[in-house]
Amino acid sequence: MVAIHSVYVRPIEEVDKHLAAHRAFLKTFYEKGIAICSGPQIPRTGGFILMNAESKAEAREIMKNDPYVIHGVAEYLFIEFEPRSFAPGFDKFIKF
Repeated sequence: MVAIHSVYVRPIEEVDKHLAAHRAFLKTFYEKGIAICSGPQIPRTGGFILMNAESKAEAREIMKNDPYVIHGVAEYLFIEFEPRSFAPGFDKFIKF
């Protein structure tokens, strides 16, 4: 599993120009069962994505096609981890 933290590197007005495309991009990974949750930080200085990717390398490969990356409005930090404890029902999101 990979936690992805984004940091906006351009003004929020520029980020917002690509928000709809970014959400549409992520939707395809929700449909594939790879993306688990996502959303903006509060305050909106970046965001967070939890992804059921096989590895950090796979998550990097996926996110290089994100409109935020393509247009240079956000940078990502990737943290790979192995979930060992989780709430009941969360196991459906984990690839064993």
